[in-house]
Formats: sequence, structure tokens, C-alpha cells
Amino acid sequence: MKKLCAFLGLLAVIFSSQNVNAQTLRERIAERLAYRQQVDEIEQEDGDNKTFNPENATVQRNISYGADGAQSLDVYIPKNAHNAPVVLMVHGGAWRVGDKAMNRVVENKANRWLAKGIIFVSINYRMLPKADPLTQANDVALALAKAQSLAPTWGGDAKRFVLMGHSAGAHLVALITANANIAKQQGAQPWLGTVMLDSAAYDLEKTMSSKHLPFYDKAFGNDSAFWKSASPSYQLSQKTIPMLAVCSTTRKDKPCMQANAFIEKATKFGTQANVFPVAMSHKEINENLGLPSDYTDKVESFMRSLGLPL
Repeated sequence: MKKLCAFLGLLAVIFSSQNVNAQTLRERIAERLAYRQQVDEIEQEDGDNKTFNPENATVQRNISYGADGAQSLDVYIPKNAHNAPVVLMVHGGAWRVGDKAMNRVVENKANRWLAKGIIFVSINYRMLPKADPLTQANDVALALAKAQSLAPTWGGDAKRFVLMGHSAGAHLVALITANANIAKQQGAQPWLGTVMLDSAAYDLEKTMSSKHLPFYDKAFGNDSAFWKSASPSYQLSQKTIPMLAVCSTTRKDKPCMQANAFIEKATKFGTQANVFPVAMSHKEINENLGLPSDYTDKVESFMRSLGLPL
């Protein structure tokens, strides 16, 4: 009887262990699928239609702002624009893919703001491996300077620009906001404010020193000095222009933690800066901006505080 009880007990342990292992395996598979989805959303930004042509607007495409073919911008101009404010958008794509004409980058935003008399500019910049993120930040600053110089020819106001970026683009606009010398050296004038859409790369030392998605290694390597030079949080050392950081509460890498720390540091210097967490995916934060929602209203409230007619 004792041997039977011992045998049954052993079976119970074995089956219990198998159930635990099965549960662990299911959890690992689920985690891996979620991870893969996140990589796809952030890294693969080059698959949608590039034919957006808004009604009642003029579109000028592929305006060069540098010698490289990738240094170009598109501008969407509402009819009868006169001293109009300008939103300049920087696409994402893990610093290595993406395009200024992607529908998810342009369509909903431009449709919304063109109707309100706002000029919308979307830019390209040099990518990895040709250009590292610090070089890309300089491209963004140079594109801003070019757009400011051309704004009067579009019916725009060079002094009323709002800078916006998503993902890698959010990191780049945050960097040139934190380090004003980058924009100054490229000839850009001060702008009204910056909107960062779902970056998780404000503090690159923290990002690179902890578990992170593999494309960060391709972008930032293993040089801690480079991490600092390309880190908005490290470069932030004084009061800057106003900022709004939108962040996803559903991403596994918790971008709101870095957004909160960056914005908290900015406010300590006296900057008007806020975080807006949203229960959206990384892709949705980009694509859904401009559609009627509390999210769009919140971003527009920030832009309105800068003086835009929203």
C-alpha cells in the first residue's frame, strides 16, 4: 500500500511538473508572439500605399533640402493659405526604414489639419546603415531650416512651426529639442513646440543597459559615449520649447516610463511639458492621430496652447 501511495505521489509530481512546463511554454510562446508583433510595428514601416492626394490642397513632392536623395520633403498646402502655421512630421521605422509619403504617417493628420488651414510637411532623412541617429537628427534640423525658409512661398509662417515625430522620428525630434545646438548649427529658427509620438529612446543608457529590442543595437551600437550624445534625456540641460510626449500603455517595453522621466526632467528646468499615455498600439498612435477621438483632442489642445487655430 505504501509503495502504491508513493507511486501515485510520484505521478502527481510528474503531471504537475508537466502542467507547469506546459504553462511556461504557452507563456513563452505568447510573449514571443507579442514581441514579434512589437518588432513588426516598430521596425517594418515600409509597406503601405504612397499615393495620398488630399482634396482642396496643393501638394509639392520631393523638395530637396540636402545633396543626398534621401534628404527631401513633401508639403501639403491648404487653399488660400496665408501666414499659416506648419506641422513638420518625421516618420519612424527603427532608424532604418520608412517613408515620408506613407499613408499612416500623413493621411489622417493632413486631412484633419489642412481643413483647419494648417500646412503639413512630411520629411525623409538618411537611414541606417548610411547615417546613424545623430546624423539623422542633423538631417531633421536641416529639413526644418529648409521648410522654414520656404514657408512664405507656401503661404506659411516660418515662426509658427510645430515639430512632430513618431517612433524613431519621435526620438529625433526630442533630441533636437533637448539639444538646441543641433538645430542652430543647421540654420533652423526656434519653433513653437514638439510632439513626440511613442518613443522609448529618451534615455539610451538605460535602454541599452537593460533588455531591449535588437534593432537598438543596429542603431546605437555599444559605445556608451554615443548613447549619451544621441540621448535626449542626457542632452537636456536647460529650459526648452514646450513638449508633449504621447506613449503607449500596451507596449511590452513600457515607453511611458522613459517618457515620464524625460518630461519630469524638462519640467524641472521650467519647460511646459506633459506626458499623455494612451491605450493604443505603437502603430495606432501614428495612424489614428487626426481621427475624431480624445487622443486627437489632447494633441490638438497642446497645439492650441502654442497658438495654432484648432
